Amino acid sequence: MTHTLPPGVRTPDDASYRRPVDADRFRRALAVHAAGVVVITAQSEGAPVGLTATSFSSVSLNPPLVSFYVDRSSTTWPRMRAADHFAVNVLTADQAELAQRFARKGVDRFAAPTRWRPGPLGAPLLLDVSAHLICLPYESIGVGDHILVVGLVTEAEVHEPAHPLIYQRGRFGRFLPES
Repeated sequence: MTHTLPPGVRTPDDASYRRPVDADRFRRALAVHAAGVVVITAQSEGAPVGLTATSFSSVSLNPPLVSFYVDRSSTTWPRMRAADHFAVNVLTADQAELAQRFARKGVDRFAAPTRWRPGPLGAPLLLDVSAHLICLPYESIGVGDHILVVGLVTEAEVHEPAHPLIYQRGRFGRFLPES
């Protein structure tokens, strides 16, 4: 039995099917996906460094691995890459300003009003977050225009869990669970 496809239907063999979608359409499609927000911090050459990430994810339970992506053009990444460990600070819904601060260029991200303390190995731990994960670098891999960073979780602290900060359509917001 032979099936004929309707006009205009592509198959995986069509060259047009194999071309990647254009960047603007891809960005618009990803914008509707809500993502959790974390700030990655480290101590590098005696100074604290940090950046906001919305690409944070768990990778494995055994061993306990997490990941995030960082843009290859990041000016923070070279300093963070030199650190022997890093911390993941899981932000709460009322910490959008903190997320914005760590996403900005040209500001002292750790100056007031940022509240933090040194962690057990020295990486800055932001105060009032839902959780801290202390990680050792496990693997870094260049993927497209980003770097995939994988960390081995050596310590995890859960504080007062609050509603998470999320990022969608270029804005920070809060998750409201169904009752």
